[in-house]
Amino acid sequence: MMVSGVAALATGLVASRWAGSAPAPHYPVMLSDAEWRKKLPAPAYAVLRQASTERAYTSPLNDEHRAGTFTCAGCDNRLFSSRTKFDSGTGWPSFYQPLPKAVGTSTDHLIGMARTEVHCARCGGHLGHVFDDGPRPTGLRYCMNGVAMGFTPGAA
Repeated sequence: MMVSGVAALATGLVASRWAGSAPAPHYPVMLSDAEWRKKLPAPAYAVLRQASTERAYTSPLNDEHRAGTFTCAGCDNRLFSSRTKFDSGTGWPSFYQPLPKAVGTSTDHLIGMARTEVHCARCGGHLGHVFDDGPRPTGLRYCMNGVAMGFTPGAA
């Protein structure tokens, strides 16, 4: 199957992302692979721990418009305020700005070109990518996988 081959390739690339001379990053929340597999539903594990991507327009969070906070599905870290969410037309929840110190970025080449990966600053989970075609005031589009996040309604 083509999809499983791509998933295996991506898994190998992600596993080797920190291979080599540089030490693997340390995050406040660190679990073994077995612990992540037990904690997360399979789709969330594939995205957060293997840098997979959910299909566009499949996440209920894409249509979430209430006031609240979007959190990491792996560690409940507060990531984005609903005030910064916008409809990008891409089929994934999009934001123009994360909460302070909520995310980190790195460069990935998983599709043969350089992209800026966005990961949770607390557990290192892959959330999506950031692009420079977003709205004001930042001009950024944080294109996130909904399956990698949760939502807590209330004051944002």
